Formats: sequence, C-alpha cells, structure tokens
Amino acid sequence: MVSIEDLKRVALFGSLTDQMLEHLAPMVQTESLEERQVIYEPGSAADRFYSLKRGKVLLEAELAPTLIISLGAIKPGYSFGWSALLPSATHHTSYAASAEASEVLVVPGAKFLDILNQDHAFGYAVMQKIVQILENRLEHRTAQFLRVISKHPEIGTLLGM
Repeated sequence: MVSIEDLKRVALFGSLTDQMLEHLAPMVQTESLEERQVIYEPGSAADRFYSLKRGKVLLEAELAPTLIISLGAIKPGYSFGWSALLPSATHHTSYAASAEASEVLVVPGAKFLDILNQDHAFGYAVMQKIVQILENRLEHRTAQFLRVISKHPEIGTLLGM
C-alpha cells in the first residue's frame, strides 16, 4: 500500500484531506518501470490512472509511420492516463513511455470512479482539481500552437487558416 505522504506529493491529491487519502490509498499500487518501457499505446485499454512518483514519462502520438510528436513530458507529482477517468473512453489514443527508470502510482480507473461517485465531497474536490490541471495544460498547448503558427505561417495555410 502507498503512503499518505506519497499521495500528498501528487498535484491531483495534494489538497485532499487525510481521510480522503486514507480511503484512496488501499487501491493504489506502486510499479517500477525500466527506461523506455511502454506504459500504454494507442488502442490499449484505458483502465488505469497513473501518477509519477519518480523519473520521467513521455507522452507521444504517431501521426504517420515516420512522424511521432511529443505531447508532453510528465514530471514527478503529475498524472497521466486521464482516459481511465472518462466513462466514454475505453482505449488510449497516444503512447506513454518512461524516459528513464521511473516509479508510478497506479489506480484502477473504475475503482477510483466508484469512490468519486460514492463520496460526493471527495468527487467534487478531485474533479475541481482535474479541471484546474487540464485548464492549465490547454492554455499551455494553445500558446504553443499559436507560437508555432506565428513562426511558420505555411502551417496555417496548410490548415486553411
């Protein structure tokens, strides 16, 4: 079982009460990953939610057999595998792989959702934090996209902008 202190180091869980974390802790497992180990790939079941405890994880998407783009790098304390928390998403659409030897906290998505549905205060606190995290990511990605378009106007032309 993972410690309450380990859970508090995860951005998503940091503002939760000790009582909420004690409810979550028994279902969280720790897994060690080797360098370049694939965690999930497009089409694989989206049934586990991850938080990085140690190391670095890269998120990537394959646009063509010879074109793989980076969607981001996950640092310790941050989470990935968000599809496991969406009832409508059954499979991953991107790759996640360790960039170095790493350690992740793993929560079964269905069990996590059950807790959020049963304890509405817990569910609200987690969902409020998820919205904040995803809003920050969206703002960051939008700014990146706009910088790329401004530096490479030919991309905008190709996209019909």
